[in-house]
Amino acid sequence: MKEIRVSPQAEAELDGIWLYVAQEASVETANRVIDGITARFGLLARYPAAGRSRDELGPDVRSFPADSYLIVYEYRTGEEVVMILHVASRGRDVPGLFLQ
Repeated sequence: MKEIRVSPQAEAELDGIWLYVAQEASVETANRVIDGITARFGLLARYPAAGRSRDELGPDVRSFPADSYLIVYEYRTGEEVVMILHVASRGRDVPGLFLQ
């Protein structure tokens, strides 16, 4: 199993998702949404090549769905780390995340 690391940007995005869902629904729902997303991190630790290749975003960048969100991560074959770069709504301009 690979090690999962979460970038500061992805941490901030997870915080924003939690806050939005907590305000729009409830704290319990926000916790479930974040738990659902982070559960996918464990899957990616076991199967890092499971996501779709996103060569347009950079070498070794992949994405994986998590309900209505998209986990964007980097995995270099043969390395021991999966780096979570972003967590965004599936409707968001994902290439735009890399311009910020």
